[in-house]
Amino acid sequence: VPKDDVEAVMWWRKAAEQGVAVAQFNLGAAYDKGEGVPKDDAEAVMWYRKAAEQGDVRAQTNLGMMYNNGEGVSKDDAEAMKWFRKAAEQGEATAQNNLGLMYHEGEGVPKDDVEAVMWWRKAAEQGFAEAQNNLGLMYHEGEGVPKDDVEAVMWWRKAAEQGFAEAQNNLGLMYHEGEGVPKD
Repeated sequence: VPKDDVEAVMWWRKAAEQGVAVAQFNLGAAYDKGEGVPKDDAEAVMWYRKAAEQGDVRAQTNLGMMYNNGEGVSKDDAEAMKWFRKAAEQGEATAQNNLGLMYHEGEGVPKDDVEAVMWWRKAAEQGFAEAQNNLGLMYHEGEGVPKDDVEAVMWWRKAAEQGFAEAQNNLGLMYHEGEGVPKD
């Protein structure tokens, strides 16, 4: 069929109103992005919440982002942490990365680099490039883990090979300085 966001929203709404979590997530995402409906953060939050409460990890992650950014709701780091944790504990890599960021920054929780590393490792091992980059930074700086430039290079290479620009830059710096790799 031809792509038609308005038609998609109509069908998602029918299913969402019957309690179908994936349709609730899709409807939330449509409002979040303004696809097929006018962008409406409060409406996105409402539909994400319905799906999140049914255990949809993408909805939990996105609801956490809405609270983290204060979109459609008041900014609330504790509420963001709650939703990120629910998704992260189910193995959702984006939520794991976000949880790591919050622990590293001390947002909604006391700053804890060991905990940040633990969550970033979970996401990094799933191939999540931003978490791989973050883990490389932690090894390079010796935050939450012993300083280990070889390990930093390994994680940065994984992220760089996926096109993650910051990791590509970090890897270039390591070759330039000869840290963790021969100077080249």
